Amino acid sequence: MLLLLRWSGLRINDAAKLERSRLTDSGSLLLYMQKTGEPVYVPLPPNLVTLLRELRNPDNPRYFFWNGTSDTASPGIRWWCTLKTIFKAAGLPDVHPHMLRDTFAVEMLLAGVPMDQVSMLLGHSSVKISEKHYLPWVKARQEQLEASVRKAWIAVPMGHIEHLRIRRG
Repeated sequence: MLLLLRWSGLRINDAAKLERSRLTDSGSLLLYMQKTGEPVYVPLPPNLVTLLRELRNPDNPRYFFWNGTSDTASPGIRWWCTLKTIFKAAGLPDVHPHMLRDTFAVEMLLAGVPMDQVSMLLGHSSVKISEKHYLPWVKARQEQLEASVRKAWIAVPMGHIEHLRIRRG
């Protein structure tokens, strides 16, 4: 469950009720269908795909983690409580499962994945939601901005005045 949350960006309730049919033969996870009818997939690391495929659920083989009989909110709540107990026992009382979704999003941004694509992977209804939650968390964002400006210096050395544009107001 921890690896699935970390590498898929799924919300805990969605991960808890994940159907096996959503894992493709190529190791990608069908996240959802867009309003356009186009599917959104996220590739999972091969070792996670292997673990998921080997995972047995004697209560209901249709799902990875859910028995399929409780109300739909219960699996996520149960897993949240279980993971909180594990984190606390590991000396991490302030950690919660949603942080793995946050880690997924921030790592994607740091790797250069554009915000609109991260937003799509997270299933947000608007890029604005993703920006609100994740732009402030990307500490390396300022460093990336500074690096981009420095690259511009190389492209146009300071002595080349012919590239200068003066705007009169």
